[in-house]
Amino acid sequence: MTESTKGTRITELGRVAVPVSDQDRALDFYVSTLGFEKRADIPMGEGLRWIEVAPAGGATAISLVLPREGQSPGVETGVIFVSEDIDSDHATLLARGVDADPEVMRWGAPVPPMFSFRDPDGNSFMIVQ
Repeated sequence: MTESTKGTRITELGRVAVPVSDQDRALDFYVSTLGFEKRADIPMGEGLRWIEVAPAGGATAISLVLPREGQSPGVETGVIFVSEDIDSDHATLLARGVDADPEVMRWGAPVPPMFSFRDPDGNSFMIVQ
């Protein structure tokens, strides 16, 4: 096999861009409501900012970006978070007013318990245990 057919030098998933309509509101939701840590909030000129948040100690971050022209927030992100206690996290998010599924879905092994939730812009995420 030649060097060019072995693949790439990609080593990890670093971050996922999630479109938001208001970066301050999104930052508050992810930090205050979800308990994520703010990893970056850097001005990029012309009123733009690069913002990253992540679960404490998590390797992959979420970049809270303004939508590109022709795009809008409120997407199915495909992002799946992992919880050590899904029932507790589900109850906590509901108590904090988060738009989350009313029940944790349970299909039995090997499928983990899971539920979906939406951020203030309607971007959808899933949590599994």
